[in-house]
Amino acid sequence: MSKKLVKEDLFNIYSVANPVIAPNNEEALYIKTEMHEEDNTYYSYLYHLDFSTGLSNQWTFGKERISSVKWSPNGKYVSFVSSRNEQSNLYLLSKAGGEAQVASSNIKDIRSYEWTQTSEEIIFTATVELGSTFEGYKKEEDKNKKPEIYKVESMRYKLNGVGLIKAKQRSQLGKINIETKAVTRLIEDTYDYAVQSISSTGETIILNRYLHEDDQDFKSQLISMNLQTMEQEVIVDLDAQIGGASFSPDDAYIAFEVSMNQPYRNAQHNQIYIYDVAQKFYWSLTEMMDLPVGDYATGDIQQNASAPSLVWTNANDLYFQMSSMGDVRLYYATLTGAIYPATPEEEHIYGYDITNDGIYALIAVSTTTSIGDLYLHEITTGKRSRLTTINEQFEEEHLIVKPEIVQVFNEEQLIWGWFMKPATFEEGKKYPLILNIHGGPHMMYANTFVHEMQFLAAEGYAVLYMNPRGSHSYSQDFVNGCRGDYGGGDYRDLMAAVDMIIEENPWIDTEKLGVTGGSYGGFMTNWIVGHTDRFKAALTQRSISNWISFYGVSDIGYYFTPWQIEADMTDVVKLWEHSPLKYVEQMNTPLMILHSELDFRCPIEQAEQLFITMKSMDKDVEFIRFPQANHDLSRSGLPNLRMARLQAIQEWFIKKL
Repeated sequence: MSKKLVKEDLFNIYSVANPVIAPNNEEALYIKTEMHEEDNTYYSYLYHLDFSTGLSNQWTFGKERISSVKWSPNGKYVSFVSSRNEQSNLYLLSKAGGEAQVASSNIKDIRSYEWTQTSEEIIFTATVELGSTFEGYKKEEDKNKKPEIYKVESMRYKLNGVGLIKAKQRSQLGKINIETKAVTRLIEDTYDYAVQSISSTGETIILNRYLHEDDQDFKSQLISMNLQTMEQEVIVDLDAQIGGASFSPDDAYIAFEVSMNQPYRNAQHNQIYIYDVAQKFYWSLTEMMDLPVGDYATGDIQQNASAPSLVWTNANDLYFQMSSMGDVRLYYATLTGAIYPATPEEEHIYGYDITNDGIYALIAVSTTTSIGDLYLHEITTGKRSRLTTINEQFEEEHLIVKPEIVQVFNEEQLIWGWFMKPATFEEGKKYPLILNIHGGPHMMYANTFVHEMQFLAAEGYAVLYMNPRGSHSYSQDFVNGCRGDYGGGDYRDLMAAVDMIIEENPWIDTEKLGVTGGSYGGFMTNWIVGHTDRFKAALTQRSISNWISFYGVSDIGYYFTPWQIEADMTDVVKLWEHSPLKYVEQMNTPLMILHSELDFRCPIEQAEQLFITMKSMDKDVEFIRFPQANHDLSRSGLPNLRMARLQAIQEWFIKKL
């Protein structure tokens, strides 16, 4: 008999991600990440995969986190960034064998890097103090050093998961000689840089240069630099954030990802642009798709997963991810503008690489019932073979519910989502329903495995999770649909979905409806209980309750608030109208508040205001604080705190439903 999924199963589920194909197209590397219960942390390991045999071999065994894996162009070395020794260092591993060696002990906090075509040098960016050298930068301060004051000089001075930003530190450019380990500084100015791509001739490097002109300036430039003369040229200068730039194999083009700042701010669809090196002009390749380039799926399984913005083939064709109708699919494009999906529907492609001949894609795939493994996908035929089975046994041994795709038509909007029956559903019985709301708001639920949803279904709940207006993957108008209208159309979308599900499933106990969500989903949970009494229990997480204070206390509040609410401190009436705190007197639903103490994105004072105000009015409210946790608790927080969070959810809904 299949086992019921429990919260502790997070320790038995593994993240298989970040596939990188070797230059010979015959082998690849990937990262396997686990939650370690005893050490209360995460460890990741580098694995080698042979395409001909399908066999995987573990290449690293240390207690560390690994990221940014690359092959040297000659295929003799593997490089990666590791957290071993509590520092972010670049390590080199010979394919011939032996232990990984640090590329240079003088460099800390590697931010980006690329191999030169000769495989003799690595161009990198790393943190450095202004006026200092790479060798002079020390991340770990003397523990006996006395505390120093922090002078705040700009609105952009703190960041969730980071803390206070050191204004005199920059990400600067250098190079490492692989043989001698000598480090050379290539740029010394006051900008931050990121390495993007090096031409096949080795003469030119493409960089991102991030401007620091003012607090509201979210802009980067694409820079071309001659590695012999060090002369720089700005080749793309848009009111946009630019990334993922890559030379075509013949160096004739540079493809890059663009997020325009206007007119939709962070609701803007990302696009792929092409720059013609000879003609010196650029154009959008994906403008007519009305879909966002990239992966906007929200979940709680894939750890440290990343994917390239785009990958070229030798024929100057392109591949990239695109979020479409709740899927994240791999798309193929030509420079003439032909764009086609290269993978099927109802999947989440959360990692990929392409053989340089364009015949195969190595893809990391998750579905609503499959946790995630690697497949070799033949692009022209669609045939694929499963190359890893790391999560297969878990899937076979556990009772996993397949969510049903649902859609509701509301106010001339088609709203998509998923509905799950309880894992042990029996005809003739009544069951409670929980509405689970995603964050963002410009993220999306997707056709991907989410442990939390399966856990709730295993606990005996029907689960409804929707993509209301404001969610990605549908259209530009749709994702922009909640800006300036928080708690309006988005709220009505969710209520229409609840109405439809109840009508179609009479076994749902309408006296036992629950609602939960985090971040924007926490805001919406607060909003819902301030505007309807239909839910009998609510649980809000890392939420927003007061847009007026949020403006000044969040690391993003001073720009996110006007972007989303379309009001600032000169219009506190509108900010208060959209604040759930205004409606506490109408809140009759029992509410549990979960919040992290180190959350700089939605600071814990948002929870404190809500709790104290509700308590002062004798409302049914409880409050749990999570120390040593930030806004990302549910995805990458300390394992014991993730267990405590799931237990709090479990106990609250048992108690109230």
